[in-house]
Amino acid sequence: MLTSKEIRQSFLDFFASKNHKIVPSAPMVVKDDPTLMFTNAGMNQFKNIILGNDVIKYPRVADTQKCLRVSGKHNDLEEVGHDTYHHTMFEMLGNWSFGDYFKKEAIAYAWEFLTDILKLDKNRLYVTVFEGDKPDAETQRATSLHRDNEAAEIWKQFLPENHIINGNRHDNFWEMGDTGPCGPCSEIHIDIRPESERQKVDGLTLVNQSHPQVIEIWNLVFMQYNRKADGSLEPLPNKVIDTGMGFERLCMAIQGKTSNYNTDIFTPIIAEIEKITGYKYV
Repeated sequence: MLTSKEIRQSFLDFFASKNHKIVPSAPMVVKDDPTLMFTNAGMNQFKNIILGNDVIKYPRVADTQKCLRVSGKHNDLEEVGHDTYHHTMFEMLGNWSFGDYFKKEAIAYAWEFLTDILKLDKNRLYVTVFEGDKPDAETQRATSLHRDNEAAEIWKQFLPENHIINGNRHDNFWEMGDTGPCGPCSEIHIDIRPESERQKVDGLTLVNQSHPQVIEIWNLVFMQYNRKADGSLEPLPNKVIDTGMGFERLCMAIQGKTSNYNTDIFTPIIAEIEKITGYKYV
């Protein structure tokens, strides 16, 4: 069984082998960006590159980013403590392309890493693609968007069609905030339930239904727009790949656990707390 350190390093080594520059995690407290208080996603440190304000030093980048989601659009506070897979502070594994590769390569890399390198069971994986939506005056979204047929067709090379699911704007159109870089995304979900349960209920019906053992592990964002203050979308200077994989969730899947808290990321900390308090974690 791979340790969390080995899993993290295998991700960085894999993308280094694909000519990605491995960069350090950005500070958790965001500087020089009035729209964010804390780093809530791996792409925060690359925002000015994505917007075309900074020079692209490395067209391919990968890292592991410490994130905090306690405020703003991506706020997980209400989820923490109620399930086994949300955290306020967590680690996000990510790879980026700034005007280099796009959907085809991003999907192929993700599939190769999960199934060839980490040996996850292909039959337990499901993906979602953006189903499209209409203009919405209430939320100031002024542009009609079509289904992401391109991503769906690429996924068909790796998965049967009944493992490819349409997702709505909430789940499959990623936006950092009310304004800024955004685009359709494709989430990868894994069903880690026992085989006996999988025989009774198809995992397909449990994707994005808050089931604690049918969970999203990786989000591939195909960033190609900038959301303006009036809700309209303008094309970005370069199409960008922005992916984020929940490190704690990945470790749960790889280590055969049913809770993030039972992985080796948390168990040493929990054991020390048990020693200090005299209470047993159950």
